[in-house]
Amino acid sequence: MLEVRDLTKFYSGVAAVRGVSFTVRPGEVLGYLGPNGSGKTTTVNMIIGLLEPTSGKVFYEGRDIQDDLVGFRRRLGYVPEEPNLYPFLSGREYLELVGRLRGMAEGLLARKIDGFFELFSLAAAADQSIGAYSKGMRQKILISAALLHDPSLLVFDEPLSGLDVTTAIVFRHLVEALAAKGKIVLYSSHVLEVVEKICSAVVVLYQGRAVAHDSVARLRDLMALQSLEAVFSELVEQADPAATARDIVEVMERRS
Repeated sequence: MLEVRDLTKFYSGVAAVRGVSFTVRPGEVLGYLGPNGSGKTTTVNMIIGLLEPTSGKVFYEGRDIQDDLVGFRRRLGYVPEEPNLYPFLSGREYLELVGRLRGMAEGLLARKIDGFFELFSLAAAADQSIGAYSKGMRQKILISAALLHDPSLLVFDEPLSGLDVTTAIVFRHLVEALAAKGKIVLYSSHVLEVVEKICSAVVVLYQGRAVAHDSVARLRDLMALQSLEAVFSELVEQADPAATARDIVEVMERRS
């Protein structure tokens, strides 16, 4: 399992994340929610080993990931929030690079790449440079790269960014299928409707602290609200969002 234990990160004396703890077991999908600046991406970067915590630890299968980061990353599939890819490579060349770095056999790698291109409707663009790809196409390459080596732990940070409606629906079902195969999935997103449908439980982060950690159903019951969006707003929003929207329109319409 993946265990995050009292994770804390300070930047210049300011806490971006403070005392966050949770556990994700095989077959579970944990939604990780919070407004912009709440510390979600900082937490994700510590979990995947890109950032070292100020204090606290991340354990995978009972071992501190810092003891063997290379071994941990062999088990990890990661889709980052920003699709930073090599624009001079083609989509095929990028996935070949990723597969070779992971030590995959050439024949298996080629078959998997062809399969992903076909299923993600990218076959016609497989040998075009990534620099000519749309944002959605780049996102499909990132998802393919994360799945290429059949990882046991998957971390998705805003994975629906740029995806068309059809692919977003496919991805939602993909997450459910991964969980059914016993994968551990951490799903960080702003799209509450999807999180509500696919996540076993959610952690809600606000100002660097976890303000809730439970199943979606229990959070709704405890707060007597109908949707995860309403729960989220109640936990982290200090102002009435409808009133704020009206105020924004009012500013937009000012003539003097």
